[in-house]
Amino acid sequence: MDTRFLQSFVAVVDCGSVADASRRLDLPATTVTQQMRSLEADIGCQLLTRVGRTVKPTVVGARLVDQAREVLRGVRELRSAASDTGLPAGPLRLGATPTALMGMVPALLRRWMSAHPTIQVYIEPGTSSKLLEQVVSGNLDVAILVHPTFAMPKTCEWRVLRSEALILLAPREMTVRNPLLTAAREPFILYDRKVVAGKMADEYLRSRGIKPKVRFELDGIEHIAQLVAEGFGVSILPDWPAVGKSDGRTKRYPLPPPCPSREVGMVWSRASLRSPLADALYALVERK
Repeated sequence: MDTRFLQSFVAVVDCGSVADASRRLDLPATTVTQQMRSLEADIGCQLLTRVGRTVKPTVVGARLVDQAREVLRGVRELRSAASDTGLPAGPLRLGATPTALMGMVPALLRRWMSAHPTIQVYIEPGTSSKLLEQVVSGNLDVAILVHPTFAMPKTCEWRVLRSEALILLAPREMTVRNPLLTAAREPFILYDRKVVAGKMADEYLRSRGIKPKVRFELDGIEHIAQLVAEGFGVSILPDWPAVGKSDGRTKRYPLPPPCPSREVGMVWSRASLRSPLADALYALVERK
């Protein structure tokens, strides 16, 4: 059985389509389709079925996908152990939230390429919760994400990279003497309450007895900042690092204490044979 076919099978299940899986794997869609047919012929039953516009595993496929992940994880660890360098064999599988990917990751990648030019990096963007799941399951070697509202699994190593206090973001031309009164008075763009900082912002306002005039609610700090810059309202966001030149159309205001902060950090599995890759990456953060 070709493990490349198992990799394609897992990718199709995760992506929900052959087209998306082929883009993730950098393979033609016809190749992925042929691999799936060969795998099904080898196993002797259908693994995937089309439901509307998506592809889902059959009953048998759903039973086998976790075992396929285990096989692929074992293959990665076998290759890691067989590496003749000081670190496990690449690629380094790095997860990052969109904000981290636009902010701190590029500089970190430059240091990695300089220190370890022969070890490629596979980057997977995602939400903090999804990335943490991928680290725990062994599908990612390390991830840069926001600390969840619950304790990290004991199997994971967690290192804080930065702490980001909540701030009021407002259009620059707006007069702001009291950030809380401004948040209560002006049209408000609410950071998605399902994410950590969005929940923090919502609870902070509630604790102050403020019910903002919500115009929009969405995820994505950069998207919200763009709406604020366009004059659609104000927002309470983490004090995230600006990428490149900051938008001169907005201004940040500190909030009255006690003001919560979100922690952005690096997480990896302590027990993994590939943990030295994560250690090497974190060493580059400390070296900056």
